[in-house]
Amino acid sequence: MAAFYDQFLLFGDSITQDASNQQRGFGFAAALQHAYIRRLDVVNRGLSGYNTRQALKVLPAIIPSPEQARIRFLAVFFGANDAAVPHSETKQHIPLDEYKANLRKILTHPAVTAHNARIILVAPPPVNEHLFDPVNRVAAGTKQYADAAVQIGVELSVPVVNLWEAFMVKTGWEADQWKIGQPIPGSLNVAQNDALVELMYDGLHFNPAGYDVLFQEMQKLIAATWPDQVPEKLPMVLPAWNDAVAWEAYDHNHH
Repeated sequence: MAAFYDQFLLFGDSITQDASNQQRGFGFAAALQHAYIRRLDVVNRGLSGYNTRQALKVLPAIIPSPEQARIRFLAVFFGANDAAVPHSETKQHIPLDEYKANLRKILTHPAVTAHNARIILVAPPPVNEHLFDPVNRVAAGTKQYADAAVQIGVELSVPVVNLWEAFMVKTGWEADQWKIGQPIPGSLNVAQNDALVELMYDGLHFNPAGYDVLFQEMQKLIAATWPDQVPEKLPMVLPAWNDAVAWEAYDHNHH
């Protein structure tokens, strides 16, 4: 028998894992759980340090069968570790073409398609090289992985939260500047950008301000793509304590 509540499953790396942590303040997963409380179970399956190669290996253990639980939403958020530089001591780097192939395999995996879930792909955010020692991710490289995630979303008709772009809007940077060769905020060859410092406390992981951007962008995407699935449009799974009509229906269905 499937679980009582449908799931909103978050599958990602440390940025997802830490989205339930409220020690710094606002946390994305906690906010999403609050938004869908009594309507969907928000399940955090963030795995610190994972790249898409590792995510693909463990996916069958992460995604429940439809008999165990029904996934209504699946958010897939990888790329921050794949984009590590090839010579990084962490050995997390995944070549760009393999990253794209792995995303395709994750999004089309039989364990995922069995749910016919509403899938959301999150493109990895920018980085701030100024806070790295040593520099194990570079701004221009991370942009390539974000662009690749957007490309895969278009290719597979999966909506994308372009977090890279959403963060860049906060810096005042525009894509036209990239076309004329101006360096990306976060690069060492340009002054440190205050907005990136506010969004990411160590150049990669999110401050509350960063998680708030992710939450707002996710909510906007859901409202635009599946307007019937915004929290206020979903019925509560169990009756409100004072809803006599709902209690009558509940009693009828459970006799």
